[in-house]
Amino acid sequence: MDQSADAIWFEQPLNERVRSLLRLEFLFDEYRHHTADLSAWGVRGSLRTLLDILSVIGRTDLRTELIRDLSEQRNLLGRLRAGTGIDPIKLDTTLAEINAALAALYACVTHPSAILRDNEFLFSILNRSSIPGGTCVFDLPAYHRWLARPHADNYADLKRWFEPLAAYRLAIALYLRLLRDSRVSVPHIAFGGVCLYVPQGIYSLLRVQISPEADVYPEISAGKHRFSFRFMQLGEVGVRSGQSSDDVPFRLQCCVLGS
Repeated sequence: MDQSADAIWFEQPLNERVRSLLRLEFLFDEYRHHTADLSAWGVRGSLRTLLDILSVIGRTDLRTELIRDLSEQRNLLGRLRAGTGIDPIKLDTTLAEINAALAALYACVTHPSAILRDNEFLFSILNRSSIPGGTCVFDLPAYHRWLARPHADNYADLKRWFEPLAAYRLAIALYLRLLRDSRVSVPHIAFGGVCLYVPQGIYSLLRVQISPEADVYPEISAGKHRFSFRFMQLGEVGVRSGQSSDDVPFRLQCCVLGS
């Protein structure tokens, strides 16, 4: 979910790749937040999130997929150069960003999973992190001692471990930005809190925008032939939500990158 002062966005990935990219975008944002905290708890949060990022990236050959997808977008945008109504400055800027992201990915010669495989210290923390409270001092005394080092030393270690992931963060942010910008949002109304939509093609991401004043959230069901949006009344937290009986205005984006 993305939020701003004048809108709340909800997103629904429609394939496994976009699902993974959204998770990683979330984790990269969380990592940036924790690294701003100079306390031992901030270092703990940073390392825990870093391990989550490594776990997600380690499941697939994400580097190859990103190189393929961004190369396709570069070729597509290159063909648009001769078209009319194209902003050449914006086009050249986007192509330069794609080229920079691709160059960074090509420079990644070691798979991020090697960071865990070759580091007994990190691997031991990862194994204990799935247990509630599993990284206490009596479980991981080496971790406790590392946390007691000066913050500059901890930060230097985190920076070294994160360095192979910087290219992924850059490429993922660019890919998702291009995907979100691929379509404009269209106004809809969910009469009685429900809206059914027949897709006009195959999409990768659904985005629903609602006003902050509307105390509702969408439950999205995305089938092959029909999308359904059921708006639930949030109300008092802790009380089971019910479907809104009001007509709910919202904006819908059905996003997909051309090829």
